[in-house]
Amino acid sequence: MSAPVQVVGAGMAGAECAFQLASRGVPVVLHEMRPERSTPAHKTGGFAELVCSNSFRSDDAHHPAGLLKREMEAFGSLLIATARAHAVPAGSALAVDRDRFTAAVTARLEALPGIEIRRQEVTDWPPGDVVVATGPLTSDALAARLRELVGGEYLYFYDAIAPIVEGESLDFDRLFWASRWGKGAGDDYLNVPLDRPLYEAFHRAIVEAETLPLHDFERALFFEGCLPIEELARRGVDTLRYGPMKPVGLRGPDGRRPWAVVQLRQENLAKSQFNLVGFQSRMKWPDQQRVFRMLPGLEAAEFVRLGQIHRNTFVNAPRHLDRRYRLRAAPRLRLAGQITGVEGYLESAATGLAIALDLVAERRGAEPEPLPPTTALGSLVRHLTESDPEHFQPANVNYGLFPPLVPEPKKADRRAAHAARAAADLAAWRARCGL
Repeated sequence: MSAPVQVVGAGMAGAECAFQLASRGVPVVLHEMRPERSTPAHKTGGFAELVCSNSFRSDDAHHPAGLLKREMEAFGSLLIATARAHAVPAGSALAVDRDRFTAAVTARLEALPGIEIRRQEVTDWPPGDVVVATGPLTSDALAARLRELVGGEYLYFYDAIAPIVEGESLDFDRLFWASRWGKGAGDDYLNVPLDRPLYEAFHRAIVEAETLPLHDFERALFFEGCLPIEELARRGVDTLRYGPMKPVGLRGPDGRRPWAVVQLRQENLAKSQFNLVGFQSRMKWPDQQRVFRMLPGLEAAEFVRLGQIHRNTFVNAPRHLDRRYRLRAAPRLRLAGQITGVEGYLESAATGLAIALDLVAERRGAEPEPLPPTTALGSLVRHLTESDPEHFQPANVNYGLFPPLVPEPKKADRRAAHAARAAADLAAWRARCGL
């Protein structure tokens, strides 16, 4: 247990991994290049900084994301506990005040015995066991080292960030508070109602807006779960109305359902900033301001941050990772987070937790047992190691990654059945592994 594990990167995966290891008696050297060297997306030097969104998605215990949270909580997850401590209203989702969340995670890790923090860029692999948790914006130096190990099987896709607007610049008289179907407190989202003519004009403005060009040698690969709003709009005039702008489950103050709705989610506890939910964009910034100020109540909007696009890199995990997140070409290196091909903050943190549990078992002299694929944690490993390598793409946790239920229950009962099977199998695995 005495040799430290080198965790490179203090994002979601690295922060959770370092915490789990140190909490179980395994020393850690946690490397983070920020703020000495930043990335195109990060703004601070804090650990587990949330970049694209402040949401950890659904907190419903039977939803795959809610199930994954509960499995992580069973092992004392730092990030889920911190998220709950700094939650902001978001209906049935778990969203956080991102500044307080990052500050709390950073303070906890800085104060935790057993963790040595080194604020400098890592340009080559440290000695011993290494967890590569450098995220989708891995530095050029480490990306080159990784490419040496995996050859041409180094992939990428484009991810986009949604705008944030100052609350005091909004005209609240033209907006209304409500959650779809009254979930959460029933008034967790600020809603911008649109009638049909305004919606169609808004849609047309998005489609006609000028976007940032991609390099000629790069293909436009976007993650389906986080498509830029203009990419969705180009799929048809009603795509937004059945996607992020769907009015279903919402009624305006007049009791009627709007033709379409833009939802703003609270960014911080002070309700001073709001995120335009689902409006990640690669439109040029002047066009973003012009288009979004077409929305009722946002005519004088002041933007804290406009939408951005960045390149996310990941390996072809089915070719290069085993069920313990080890690189087949260099088993002392484990990959964690989005670089593995999982998508989302929650899933990234979960991989860091899973790797830490595996390393703890190994350090105790036990033969580590892979997580059951019937669990949310294990389903991620199943996706990374059993997917078709010819068509591998990043994925959020979903029940399509789980083995089928046998016998298969009625559709209305499937989520509960998955959750019950997962809980039983994870409990049995923990008992066998002593974790």
